[in-house]
Amino acid sequence: MNKTKKLSVSIIVLILLIAGLCITSLALAYTVIKMENNRFQTGRIEIDLNNGEPVITADEFLFEPGMTVEKPFYIQNKGTWAVYYKLYFAQVEGNLGDVLDVTILNEEGQSLLTGKLSTLTQGNVAALENALEVSERQDMTIRFHFPEESGNAQQSGSLTFELSAVAVQTK
Repeated sequence: MNKTKKLSVSIIVLILLIAGLCITSLALAYTVIKMENNRFQTGRIEIDLNNGEPVITADEFLFEPGMTVEKPFYIQNKGTWAVYYKLYFAQVEGNLGDVLDVTILNEEGQSLLTGKLSTLTQGNVAALENALEVSERQDMTIRFHFPEESGNAQQSGSLTFELSAVAVQTK
């Protein structure tokens, strides 16, 4: 009789485990089926930053205190999906990076980014608020200003940098 009781308990436990597995599988399948509006899509991200051309060249200007230079450039989304992007300066070398004030303006003249060139690095700059739609081109102006109060001490200074962009696809 003891064996019969153990066998009955084992069969009941087995039936309960199978029922639990069936209910769990059904709940999982129902959840997957019900998520019809949630989808994941990927796209190709490609950004054209001024056609790869430098915004300003080393021999183009000889900066002096009080001088301001404005140069036009653009960023265009050549990918297959809208993107959020950020502009930043990479490989900043030379003492003028801590002196020059830089401002990036959009087409309407609104400031998108401003600060000392040496501080506007990828880790310090946030992504811009507006997404860049597929094929959209954003014309911008970059303004370099050598503060008057810097004096002649920086006259023999130098600066090299790369204006860079990084982008991620929107939702």
